[in-house]
Amino acid sequence: KNAAEISAKSIKEIVLTGVNIGDYGKGEFGNKKHEHTFLELVQALDEVEGIHRLRISSIEPNLLKNETIEFVSQSKTFVPHFHIPLQSGNNEILKLMRRRYQRELYTDRVEQIRKLMPHACIGVDVIVGFPGETDEHFLDTYKFLQEMDISYLHVFTYSERDNTLAAEMDGVVPVNVRRKRSRMLRGLSVKKRRAFYEQQIGTVRTALFEAEDKDGFIHGFTENYVRVKAPY
Repeated sequence: KNAAEISAKSIKEIVLTGVNIGDYGKGEFGNKKHEHTFLELVQALDEVEGIHRLRISSIEPNLLKNETIEFVSQSKTFVPHFHIPLQSGNNEILKLMRRRYQRELYTDRVEQIRKLMPHACIGVDVIVGFPGETDEHFLDTYKFLQEMDISYLHVFTYSERDNTLAAEMDGVVPVNVRRKRSRMLRGLSVKKRRAFYEQQIGTVRTALFEAEDKDGFIHGFTENYVRVKAPY
């Protein structure tokens, strides 16, 4: 219903957002079981008339099921763009972070996307400087991301929050070390994005343009999240 109302206003793209959106339907009507699943939501939205593009925002690797990836690859409106939090490429740190997955699962998800949608854009969230992250742990994450066929990174520098388990953990990483690690991963992100953009040269894509005239140009994004510009 919401999607139909939005598309009736001539809005061309809808982004699905939320905390743990892959858990959609869990705990509905007071039940612990799934009344509806995220895949069912995606399938239902794909049938709404008038929507041009549907984009899934951040979804955790353990909640991004193969059936959803397969459905998106054949969908009428869902675009080939996934933003999948990793947070660390080292399994010890993932355990300390209490993540519900290990890096092998992440590799599997990326490979599944690439197999079905070679042109897809894959973004990754990473946190540097989590308590207990040694230089070895960080380099493990760096190499893991360097070798993986991803498109860009969102890098977050860990900062202490009151009343959290992490704030009381040993192995606090000095702030200057956190910043250095952050710079390294941001540099890697620039390289990954450039390589991804270069792969798209010579392909034909649909661009959804934004309204502003910026110095005689109009900017927008392709379905697989490449930023493009054309004369206004």
